[in-house]
Formats: sequence, C-alpha cells, structure tokens
Amino acid sequence: MVLGLACCAVLMVRLVQRQTGTTGLLVGLGLAVLPVPFVLAALTWLNQGARLPGRRLALCLAWGSCAATLIALLANGWAGSWLTAVQGGQRGQTLGAELATPLIEETAKGLVLLATMLPLHRRRPRRGTGPSPAARARLRHRAIASGLVLSGMTACGFAFTENVLYLGRAFTDDQQQRLESIGLGLTPSLRDYDDTVHTFVLRALLTPFAHPLFTALTGLGLAVSLTCAGRRRARLAAPAGWLAAVALHGVWNAAAGLGTHDFLAVYALLMVPCFAALAGLALWARGRPHGLPRPATAAR
Repeated sequence: MVLGLACCAVLMVRLVQRQTGTTGLLVGLGLAVLPVPFVLAALTWLNQGARLPGRRLALCLAWGSCAATLIALLANGWAGSWLTAVQGGQRGQTLGAELATPLIEETAKGLVLLATMLPLHRRRPRRGTGPSPAARARLRHRAIASGLVLSGMTACGFAFTENVLYLGRAFTDDQQQRLESIGLGLTPSLRDYDDTVHTFVLRALLTPFAHPLFTALTGLGLAVSLTCAGRRRARLAAPAGWLAAVALHGVWNAAAGLGTHDFLAVYALLMVPCFAALAGLALWARGRPHGLPRPATAAR
C-alpha cells in the first residue's frame, strides 16, 4: 500500500509539473499548503470523539492527495474527451464538469472510506440483540465522528493536490500573459497575477472546506449504514450518502460557471447553510451521547 501510494505521488508530481511547469508547481505548492493546517486542526479536534489511530488518518490523507487525485485526473481527462466528442464542445464540457467530474471524484475519494470504515461492520448492532441502548448510542456517535474525520482527511488531501494544480496553472498563465504584454523590464506587481489571486481567494479562503463537505456525505452514509439496526435503511444509507455527495458537488461545479452574483448567491444560500449543518453535526458527534455519564477516571 505504501509503495503504491508513493508511486501515485511521483506520477502526480510529474503530471502536475507537465501542466504548470516547475515554477508553477512550486508556487502552487506554496499557496495550496496555506489552508491545510486549519483544516487538519479542525479534523484533529473532531477526532477526539472518534479516537481513530493516526495511521488510519494518514492513509486517508495520502489516498486523497495521491491516489484519488491520480484516478480523478486520468478519468476526468478521458471522460471529458469522450463527452466532447459525443456531445460537442460546449455541451460536452458542461456535462463533464457537472456530471462526470463529481461522479468520478466522489467515487475515487469514497473507495478509501470503504476500506477504513468497514471494520465497524463487525460491531454493528442488531435489532433485538447485541449491545445495550447506551452502547449503541456510543457506537453511533463514534461511527458518525469517524465518518466525518476520515472523509475530511481524504478530501483535505484531495483538495490540496487539486489546488496545487489550479494555482500552478493560474500562475503560469499570468506569467505568460505578463511576458507577452510588458516583458521582463518592469517590476512585477500583484495586478500582474489577477488569475492567481482570484484562484487563491476562491479555493483557499472562501471554500477550503468544500471537498470535505462533499465527501462528508459519503462518510455519513457509510456510518449510518454500518450502525443502523434496520437492514433496509442500512442498505440504502451508503448509496444515498454517495449520491448526495455527487449531487452537491455537481451543483457547486455548475455554480462556478455562473456570473459572480449568481455564484455568490449559491455560496450564501447553499454552501454556507450546508457547512453550518455539518459543523453542528460535528459538534454533536464529538460530544458524548445525551444522558450518558462521563467515563470514570482511573484511580492513581
């Protein structure tokens, strides 16, 4: 597994470098890493309720930043080319961004959640037997917290690598336009890098939790599926969570093609409330189940 992830990392660096150049890669890397500590700090705080081992968190982070991004980059390129050839240029690009890309990316991120959350299946409560109500409540809280933490780690890694690519591209484009317009004689200013600044503000400042928000729906679906006593709900929860993640991701990608005012409206009316709801759920999952006593402190 470690060797496979290392190979994916090397391939991703090479693929990103081909699209951004070495300077663009380094600039994108330096800018993309800035929001990562804040996201990781929030997930580490939430993990106090999930109590997941560090190696599992590292696996999800590495999968998201290396394997999932490699799968998405290759599959998105193939799907985009196929849709453009079949549906035409504009319609093919629209279908690729709003349908194919969310489906591919959320599936790639969700694969590692299956591997890391399926061990909870062995502790799944059964109706009429098994753990007490208090134990079920603790298991449900921990499963939901685990789903949020693992999905957040995966999406954090994915967003980081994706930001390196987009920021590196933006910087390279700005640099090329500057060379074509004013050459090397004048001292560069911030105005010469409008696209880079715009990309950084949008992806790193306004929406650092966008990918964690999408993938959290998959994690929540898996958590409900693995801890729900009813078989029908257990079978439907995981696919429903994944479909919700794909749908929200698709709506967000569609909003990116709208004008500034419409985009900000979608951001304020959809993304902010969804994130607030997720934050509230995280607070609930991190705390102990209602009515249960605090764990006894071991005698010294």
